[in-house]
Amino acid sequence: MTTTKPTAAVNDTVTASATSSESPSAGAGFVSVLGNVAGRIESLNGKLVDAAKQTGNVSLDTYEKALTSTLEFQEKVTAVSGPSWVGELAKAQASFVSGVSGAFTSAARDALK
Repeated sequence: MTTTKPTAAVNDTVTASATSSESPSAGAGFVSVLGNVAGRIESLNGKLVDAAKQTGNVSLDTYEKALTSTLEFQEKVTAVSGPSWVGELAKAQASFVSGVSGAFTSAARDALK
């Protein structure tokens, strides 16, 4: 991530307020410090956003794995017990949940880019 310096308007405002009560070199020093602080904050913000995106992707991966395992278990249990229509109903429900979940996780992953 690239860091940027404060905009010209911010520099002008800070310089004007700093130089009104202090010597010109003190105002320039203040602007320089302010620019450094702004750069650090922007860098930290970028790192936090990247960490949040990684955490979001890990959460989505975990959700998908848990859902897949649950649906597979549901299908296996219903296939072994009860009438055949129950197994077919469970397969249809699992297919529907997988489709809806796939759309949700796809949209969430797009939002995390």
